[in-house]
Amino acid sequence: MYYEESSDVWVALEREKEIKRWRREKKNALVVAVNPEWKDLSLEWGKDFSLRSK
Repeated sequence: MYYEESSDVWVALEREKEIKRWRREKKNALVVAVNPEWKDLSLEWGKDFSLRSK
């Protein structure tokens, strides 16, 4: 439903911990701001992976 990219694993882990402490309403608002239709973004991963593995 939502993801962020980071080139620094420690920054990414801290961000994940920060978001996990949020109330559900705030997390939902974050998802809606980026993905208002709540599409499953993982469906795109397989497409990208299959193109790279060829």
